[in-house]
Amino acid sequence: MGLKYLHTMVRVKDLEKSMAFYELLGLRETRRMENEPGRFSLIFMAPPGQEECPVELTYNWDGDEGLPSDSRHFGHLAYAVDNIYETCQHLMDNGVTINRPPRDGRMAFVRSPDNISVELLQAGEALAPAEPWASMENTGHW
Repeated sequence: MGLKYLHTMVRVKDLEKSMAFYELLGLRETRRMENEPGRFSLIFMAPPGQEECPVELTYNWDGDEGLPSDSRHFGHLAYAVDNIYETCQHLMDNGVTINRPPRDGRMAFVRSPDNISVELLQAGEALAPAEPWASMENTGHW
C-alpha cells in the first residue's frame, strides 16, 4: 500500500493575519474552498514549485468557541530556508517573534498568529554563528 503526503491542517482565528504570516514565509495561496453550509473556508498555501506540500488553513466563519485556545498541541510545521539569518531578519522586521533564534546557524522557531510553531532549518550546511543571533536569548517555548 502506497502513502502520499497531502497537507498539514491548522485551524486559524484571524484568516488575514494568518495568511500574511505564511506569505512572509514565502508561501502562496494555491487553492481555496468556501463551504457555505458548513460556514468555513479552507485555504491551501504552499511554497512556489512545491504545490504538492500545502498547509491547509481552516477558518470557521463563526469562530472557534469550544475548541482548544492553545494550538501548541499540534506540534510544528518545518521548512528549509536558503539563509536562516536573512529569513529570521525579514520575519522580525515584519513583527514576527523569533521564539528560538538561529544561534547555531541551523535552526530557528517562530510562531504564527494562531500560536502554531514553525521550525526553520538552514538548507545544506549550517551557517557560521553570527551576531546578533549567536547571543540572542529564547523569547518563548517552541
